[in-house]
Amino acid sequence: MPITLTEKNDGQILEVRASQKLTHADYQQFAATFEAMLKRHPKLRVLFEMIDFHGWEPAVMWDDIKFDLKHFSHIERLAMVGDRAWEKGMSVFTRPFTGAQVRYFDRAAIAQAETWLAS
Repeated sequence: MPITLTEKNDGQILEVRASQKLTHADYQQFAATFEAMLKRHPKLRVLFEMIDFHGWEPAVMWDDIKFDLKHFSHIERLAMVGDRAWEKGMSVFTRPFTGAQVRYFDRAAIAQAETWLAS
């Protein structure tokens, strides 16, 4: 399964574990879960963990642009966790498209990412 979604901290944190290649259906699942959580909290925190991640289908780029425009200020913190240089680079690329504080963590530091999101 390319995506796993888990709500934490009474629905204020959404943990996204992505592997393989994300599809439009995966992104729709993420967006629907995010929208449902947003009804309970004005701002969310997101952990995006990349495990053997191979990017996304072209349609997902458009999905992400629309999502970013709609939810620019709805993410308070975004922790990106991975183990490849391009994944770290993606955390820098993401910053102009969100009002969130964005931090990258190596996989070995995932506990620190979780602590940062919960604090």
